[in-house]
Amino acid sequence: MDLSSFITSLTTSFIIFVILMILFGWLCTKPGNTVVYYPNRILKGMDPWEGSRSKTRNPFSWIREAFSSSEDDVIALSGVDSAVYFVFLGTAFGIFVLSGIVLLPLCLPLATTEKIARVVDSTGKNAFNDLDKLSMAHLKEHGSRLWAFVLACYWVSFVTYFLLWKAYKHVSDLRAAALMSPEVKAEQFAILVRDIPKSSEDLSPQEQVDTYFKSIYPDTFYKSLIVTENKQVNKIHEELQLCKKKLTRAETIKEMNPEAPTPTHKIGFLGLIGKKVDSIEYYNEKITELTPKLEAAQKETVKEKQQAAAVVFFTNRVTAAAAAQSVHARMVDTWTVLNAPEPRQILWTNLPKSFYAREIRQYVVYFIVFLTICFYMIPIGLISAFTTLPNLKKLLPFLKPILDQDMIRTVLGAYLPQLALIIFLALLPKFLLFLSKAEGIPTVSHAERAASGKYFYFSVLNVFIGVTIGGTLFDSFKDIQEKPDSIVDKLATSLPGNATFFLTFVALKFFVGYGLELSRIIPLIVFHLKRKYLCKTESDIKEAWIPGNLGYATKIPNDMLILTIVICYSVIAPLIIPFGAIYFGLGWLVFRNQVLNVYVPSYESYGKMWPHIHVRIVSSLLLFQLTMVGYFGVKQFYFTPVIFPLPIMSLVFAFVCSKKFYRFFESSALEVVSHELKESPNMDRVFRSFIPPCLNNEEENEEQQLLNAERGNVKQYDNALSQVSKIGANV
Repeated sequence: MDLSSFITSLTTSFIIFVILMILFGWLCTKPGNTVVYYPNRILKGMDPWEGSRSKTRNPFSWIREAFSSSEDDVIALSGVDSAVYFVFLGTAFGIFVLSGIVLLPLCLPLATTEKIARVVDSTGKNAFNDLDKLSMAHLKEHGSRLWAFVLACYWVSFVTYFLLWKAYKHVSDLRAAALMSPEVKAEQFAILVRDIPKSSEDLSPQEQVDTYFKSIYPDTFYKSLIVTENKQVNKIHEELQLCKKKLTRAETIKEMNPEAPTPTHKIGFLGLIGKKVDSIEYYNEKITELTPKLEAAQKETVKEKQQAAAVVFFTNRVTAAAAAQSVHARMVDTWTVLNAPEPRQILWTNLPKSFYAREIRQYVVYFIVFLTICFYMIPIGLISAFTTLPNLKKLLPFLKPILDQDMIRTVLGAYLPQLALIIFLALLPKFLLFLSKAEGIPTVSHAERAASGKYFYFSVLNVFIGVTIGGTLFDSFKDIQEKPDSIVDKLATSLPGNATFFLTFVALKFFVGYGLELSRIIPLIVFHLKRKYLCKTESDIKEAWIPGNLGYATKIPNDMLILTIVICYSVIAPLIIPFGAIYFGLGWLVFRNQVLNVYVPSYESYGKMWPHIHVRIVSSLLLFQLTMVGYFGVKQFYFTPVIFPLPIMSLVFAFVCSKKFYRFFESSALEVVSHELKESPNMDRVFRSFIPPCLNNEEENEEQQLLNAERGNVKQYDNALSQVSKIGANV
């Protein structure tokens, strides 16, 4: 990449971000778009701009609103997990700001003013002399100026230790405050029990669990809910719900135009073939047929399909917390007890999996992930090599006349490698989440943490290391063939040059990525298309605009990849530090707006993601320190051993943090849950909240009442939208 391509990439990315930000400022004021830009507030019954300091919706007002919001506002609207995510963004931003304050004025002048007979340019791709002169590539071998870069390594490390310790303590306080809340939380009165052994007295799993826990906790045991095999009953339940939905849709269409013929449809494949029937009459008959069928399946499931797992309830949350931390059997493969999560995030099909099945599944999944990493390393290495313009000319000579044109060369050089890498990485997250659930993990939050960990190591190995190795080996293949022992030197000298690739990669991620995130252009277009052509009822419209959660399984690994890249290159090429600071600072602003207004959390784990984040930041720091040890060695710096204590200090720091803080994130501290509640828990309500929807008859009755009252809700919804329209007009 030449200098013009680098500047073109930054300039055009910034212009795109400004345009998207202006579009956001204009589109979010339109009354018909409020459900796209403020769904979180609307679902909580709030005015879209409630709590806003600014009633003028200019393109920059969201920045002031993001800054003016407090951590309590984030927790109130989106939960503790969202607040923890901002602790992560703030910590990363602080690391790069404090590092940059020292490294930029110290290292850049020393590198730029080094006087040597010739500049040793990096042999990696995308390198150009002007930026190489701002990196360690411009320093003399075994020169005295390298001492400043040694001090820079220690500064970055100590800043990271300090901010991580402070953040861990803060997140621990957030978790404690949430768990000691006087509000009744159903999950605090329950535990998950797995690996229930077969009874020697021919007791059913229900009787066995009740007898076992009542004998241990006679005063506080309430009852148990045995996990059942729900495949058949769930299928009937889903079919019944679909029929109710389609009936409501048909009735709405008829009411909108009473004089029109009654809605009809074909009952064959996808409604395209088969006999044509009256939709209202048909779905009423199906509901009448399926309702008793569901009731019979529910009774059969509860009695005949009990499995070796249960949710056990206690009348006291201190007892539940103590039970979750206790060993209930001598053998590890029986009576395994865990803290109960929120009911909405339990993976019911995973609970009955036995201890040995879970262990085997885990190792199989790790092996598949290992193969996936190895498989993806080949195409990603090829992408990093083939998408550079010189290599494209070599591989595809017929493109040379096109690539020689200045405008095309500049645009492709600025964007092609980065876009190819981003698109390639976007294909992976769902596959890793599927693998994590296949391990037998009991909760959604745990599965997302596991998928996030896999994606992080995949990204580091394939993107950070793969791009460096792939590009260097491709460019220097002949030299390495002639001198195989030169591969280490080739890899080391390619590091500063690869920094230019990552500079544009980071810039593209925060300018274009955050611009699309803020403007929500794609969700807006999809919503309006669905509303115009597909939505007939209010439930259809609501399904069209509900945004889902933040997506920690993909968001955090992507952020961690950027953090890893910037930390690892912070001393080698300090110019990357401002880009890292902008990425996390701008991310804090954009996602502050999105979390407060847009995303609706699907679960709450009370900050359990933080230990996962902490370990991976320390892993990134350790990778940085090992990289610097190797690079100082290539520079033939005689005092390279002075860097050796840093990796050891990182390992000690990680060990101390784990021993001091982690236990509280694994289990609830008794001193926290012993705080009094403002009211006695309704244990029947607590119990029923854990019953799966397909087995919950009360939920069916409530849904029927909601269906009967839907027309009144539609009227209220229309009134709310009209109020929003008036607000938008006034603004």
